[in-house]
Amino acid sequence: MGQTMAEKVLARCSGRADVVAGEYVTARPDKLMCHEAFAPCALTLRRMGVERLADPDSVYVIIDHFFPAPTAAHAKSHSIVRDLVERYGITHDLGHSGICHQVMVEGGHVGPGELVLGTDSHSTTYGALGAAGAGIGVTEMTYALALGELWFQVPPTVRFSLSGAAGPAIMAKDVVLRLAGQFGTDVAQYAAIEFSGSLCAQMGLASRMTMANMGAELGAKFAMFPTEAFGPDQDAEFAAVHSVDVTGLEPQVAQPHNPGNVVGVSAVAGVRVDQAFLGSCTNARVEDLAVAAQVLAGRRVHPRTRLIVTPASQAVYLEALRAGHIEALAAAGAAITAPGCGACPGGHSGVIGPGEVCVSSTNRNFRGRMGSAEGFVYLASPAVVAMAALTGELSDPRELVSEPWL
Repeated sequence: MGQTMAEKVLARCSGRADVVAGEYVTARPDKLMCHEAFAPCALTLRRMGVERLADPDSVYVIIDHFFPAPTAAHAKSHSIVRDLVERYGITHDLGHSGICHQVMVEGGHVGPGELVLGTDSHSTTYGALGAAGAGIGVTEMTYALALGELWFQVPPTVRFSLSGAAGPAIMAKDVVLRLAGQFGTDVAQYAAIEFSGSLCAQMGLASRMTMANMGAELGAKFAMFPTEAFGPDQDAEFAAVHSVDVTGLEPQVAQPHNPGNVVGVSAVAGVRVDQAFLGSCTNARVEDLAVAAQVLAGRRVHPRTRLIVTPASQAVYLEALRAGHIEALAAAGAAITAPGCGACPGGHSGVIGPGEVCVSSTNRNFRGRMGSAEGFVYLASPAVVAMAALTGELSDPRELVSEPWL
């Protein structure tokens, strides 16, 4: 019997010829990624007397969630991280060069068929490169840092076969929101996802990262795309196969307070928007800034709406700057912030107040996610975010964007 991508990865990392869904294995990850959570992990190890990590060369540390530090307490935490990185001899100190997942991918730190664990739930992003990326908690990461291994239950795999002709202004964000709305946010609960089909073949890396990233919102342990170097066996068995044709799909919007509460943008057109946020590990890459610049170039952000743009990394910022996207957005009235997570987890650089409405290119819109628990967050593509910034309300970007952005 053939194996899925997830089964292949866990078999190799556990020293097995093959594994089957449902069984338990102890696997040795190829890479461990930590953001600010490295501090509690490493401090726990020091209290336990652990002076050496199992494999410091496999560890990558990035400060991204609260950079620049919004409080003295966060600044102290960053100092602790830097000190512990040096003490434990970690060579892959990636500093504060951007959002962890973007930096890991653009830096070439993730490869097809690898097992990559991170202290962030959206580590599923690495599946864009054919890797099995999974978010784990601080306790699990502390264990993995000390012993270089972690136990897993081999997940079943759900396949999404995506086809059809994407219409004007349609982005990967619209496709994955459609999946969340149609199948629910638990469709792949503790399962692996494999994306396949003719639509996937058209997607660039940025779009694949968006899809894999929001695999977490579908409940997935891993969310993977096949690559030339790595894919499933032809006779692999799947727990379920869902076929979706995107022909005729309109831009999608997730209403408060759940990523699965999805409707077409026409159903919410006219909702007043106080803040438009273009950022996060889901949608803040060069392609995302480019489509927003297309909408806003030569125009002005609506006077009652603030547009905050937070590039995914310093490299993205520089490339978008050279291409003119940053200039176009700034000239339109956008506030450009330092690369990082920023407002997405409600940290800083754009939190919302009571009663305010935000349309965001992020991945979660739970109550209180981006600031006040009395605020309202709508999730949408960068094209919809930019259009809302222009009009001051939720609007259809197909008025200004005539091609799909995949």
